[in-house]
Amino acid sequence: MAELKLPAVIGDHMVVQRNQPVTLWGWADADAPVEVSLDTQTRKTKADKDGTWSVELKALESGGDPLTLTVKSGSQQVQATDILVGEVWVCSGQSNMQRSLHYVDNRDQEVAAANYLNIRFFDVPRKASGEPQDDVDFGPDRPTVWTVCTPGPARNFSAVAYFFGRDLHKELDVPIGLFLSYVGGTPSEAWTSRQSLESKTSLKPLLDRWDQQFAAWDPEKNEAKLTEWKTAVEKAKAEDKTPPRQPQLASDPRHSPLSPAGLYNAMIAPITRYSIAGAIWYQGERNVSRAYQYRTLFPLLIEDWRKQFAQPKMPFYFVQIAPYPYGAPHTKSAELREAQFLTLDKLKNTGMAVISDVGNIKDIHPTNKQDVGHRLALWALANTYGRSDLVFSGPLYKKVQFTGDKAIVHFDHIGSGLASRDTKPLSHFEIAGEDRVFHPATGEIDGKTVVVHSDSVKKPVAVRFAWHDIAESNLMNKEGLPASSFRTDTWKGVTEGVDY
Repeated sequence: MAELKLPAVIGDHMVVQRNQPVTLWGWADADAPVEVSLDTQTRKTKADKDGTWSVELKALESGGDPLTLTVKSGSQQVQATDILVGEVWVCSGQSNMQRSLHYVDNRDQEVAAANYLNIRFFDVPRKASGEPQDDVDFGPDRPTVWTVCTPGPARNFSAVAYFFGRDLHKELDVPIGLFLSYVGGTPSEAWTSRQSLESKTSLKPLLDRWDQQFAAWDPEKNEAKLTEWKTAVEKAKAEDKTPPRQPQLASDPRHSPLSPAGLYNAMIAPITRYSIAGAIWYQGERNVSRAYQYRTLFPLLIEDWRKQFAQPKMPFYFVQIAPYPYGAPHTKSAELREAQFLTLDKLKNTGMAVISDVGNIKDIHPTNKQDVGHRLALWALANTYGRSDLVFSGPLYKKVQFTGDKAIVHFDHIGSGLASRDTKPLSHFEIAGEDRVFHPATGEIDGKTVVVHSDSVKKPVAVRFAWHDIAESNLMNKEGLPASSFRTDTWKGVTEGVDY
């Protein structure tokens, strides 16, 4: 018989999503009967001809004692213990999501306090694949993969995910499960399925470039190099000479973490059958040079995940990238932030945590991850969990009116009022006339609006705010949440037309 087996995501210490049907699956002998029991529910099914089986249990409520899952098939049995029911979130992106609790402000105190037995992490192994996988790959000696949050292991897990989960746990008083699926320095297309990427004709140049690399990959060339090297080594030994160094071998581009769909295949596809509450996302730095393309790539990723997780309205909350000097031209990251901002209007059930005030222009990895996780949690608490009393966003540009030599800018999410973070005059406003030349401008708070003016522009037609890679602006609401950068014009930017 084939081994009765559960996928890695189903095991000891796992958290099951509450108030949603529970899908459980695995492998057994072809056509073998399978019995699955969890809590008071038992389901019987039969493995298909390939040995795959699946059952769906009724939704569970949070609370009560830890549960045990038992799966039987013939004489075989597997169990998973200490199972909790609560809220499960996928936490994904690149290095700022990956950055661990070990690297945050006040790390010693934060690590020592990271003792929450009802918060559990699942650390997805960082790998890429050319095809969608049905299980994550830990290798032959896979560890216990759902980890209880205690100071020892927590110090190595995502700080943003931890602070987000901690806030949810404290506010909701339910167990929290966090899938940690991230790889530093990776683009959004690596996290999106090939099928979705192919649905956009504008992405064809990007895919074609990688397809050329896939077609050129020849593992036999590596074998030939190795054989030649081994022969040379033996010859050198026989002649009492220094053997040559082992040659550097080409790697399979399908296993590159930069390849389209590569990380989706290995790190997202295997968990898409697991019921979740939503996803948080911190990524964009790798796509800065293709910021205009991100207007397509980023919403496509969100829609793709919603389809793959079979949750059309799945909450998806993301971090707007922080100021950092990406090099000339110096507005690339402003265009990336704009692409993120536009996603809010394009797709419902999305939210954006602005962190322009907690970044570090000398370090692409800001160490204040506490505010990042907290601001993501505000979006979730207000919009997923119904906390209508919360101000969950800083000011977001709504519209502009031009009156004489002034521009009157209106915002959403002003909370109890607009304010300057440092009490100094508002910074980083620019204004332009029909000549499209921008000049530094003053911005003055007038009730729920900001009035923008420059003596150099008599008839303004456009306003920009924090439209620079390193703009650390001071406009916020009185709740301390910063305003997003924006522009009122739609003139061609510096990244438009950059395909890869």
